[in-house]
Amino acid sequence: MSLSIQLYTVRKSLEEDLPGTIKRLAEIGFTQVEPYRFVAKAAELRAALAENGLTAPSGHAPLLQEDQDEILAAARDLGIGTVIDPHVPAERWKDLESIKETARQLNEAAKKASEHGLRVGYHNHWWEIEDLIEGRTPLEHLADHLDPEVVLELDTYWAAVGGQDPVELLGRLGDRVKFIHIKDGPVTREPSDQLPLGQGSIPVFEVIGAATALEAAVVELDDFRGDMFDAVEQSFGFVSAGKVQA
Repeated sequence: MSLSIQLYTVRKSLEEDLPGTIKRLAEIGFTQVEPYRFVAKAAELRAALAENGLTAPSGHAPLLQEDQDEILAAARDLGIGTVIDPHVPAERWKDLESIKETARQLNEAAKKASEHGLRVGYHNHWWEIEDLIEGRTPLEHLADHLDPEVVLELDTYWAAVGGQDPVELLGRLGDRVKFIHIKDGPVTREPSDQLPLGQGSIPVFEVIGAATALEAAVVELDDFRGDMFDAVEQSFGFVSAGKVQA
């Protein structure tokens, strides 16, 4: 298991100076990043990653909404092995039929991705967690209907916001989870409430330890009221002190 950072965390800096932002992340100590909506900036991002010795094992892209061939080609160009759809709207998690349809679409995307030598995953927010169906979270129902090749990236903070203990949920989802988002804060829906790792109420190392088939723990802050790079550096230091390989 290794440590990565979701580039959405530093999106404002990335828009202003992509090469400088990637360099700064490397200087903090990151060796892996997780890009988002990477098609338009693939060439610039590839150059910046190569210059700073970084890799991107996973990346976020709207596979169920946009051109899959274009996304998959860009992913291969960037060395991204797992393309993760980060968002299916909340209204599609209210009933089993809608969840089954989302699973079908992800399975189809995974078949296409396999032709490129790539893998597909899904990343949750709180709405795939909070409204139980037959006593189980919608995300667990999704997992029931996914082909074995499709993986999950559990956003452990949003799982907690949705009302589940992320440690217990990871236990139930088992080896399906290959990536996790680790973030911290007071467990509210307000993104700007989020805090550097170790400064909120999430038991970060217990969460990491509960992911039994983990390939990467991905640091993310959706927002922060202070200096974002300070929060990123503090988060990196906190996790690194716990001997998680960067």
